[in-house]
Order: sequence, then C-alpha cells, then structure tokens
Amino acid sequence: MPAAASRIPITRIQTGLRLEKRMVKVLKAVAEYYDMSMSALVEEIVLHAFEGPGAFAFGKPAVKRIREFRRLYGMDYGVHDSPRFAEKPAPARR
Repeated sequence: MPAAASRIPITRIQTGLRLEKRMVKVLKAVAEYYDMSMSALVEEIVLHAFEGPGAFAFGKPAVKRIREFRRLYGMDYGVHDSPRFAEKPAPARR
C-alpha cells in the first residue's frame, strides 16, 4: 500500500436499501467467499457498474448523466481506488 497520503477519506452512511431475498443470499455468499463485508461488495459492484464497459448496460445517455452526477457530488475516485478508502471516524455522540 502506498503512503497514507494517498488514502481516500470516505464517510459511510446507513441506507434503507431493500433487495430481493434470494439476491441477498447470493450477495452474502459472494462476500463471504471473498472475505469482505456486504457493504464493501456492494461498493465494488457499483464502482464497476459506473465505469468501463459495464456502465454501458445503462446506455450512452445514462453513462453521460452518471459522469455528471459523479462530478456534481465529488465522487472523484474510481473502481481501482476502493482499497485506498479510509473511513472517517464517526462523530462523537453527545
């Protein structure tokens, strides 16, 4: 791993994501197989879906829109950057 300066600070949030039951079982199995969390697996899937040939499953106009959204929301990292993610500590609760 390169120097800590190359780490990408990220903040993870809780979501109310609902998925089909069998799909979740497969996702859990894949995450377990690769010894990673479900969250990390979903992040990897999304990063791959937003870049490269996989992104074109959305169609060319959608790929352009995804790029605009990434720029708008400061998603300035790509599919190969996830190993550099450094989660910011959660703020202290009062």
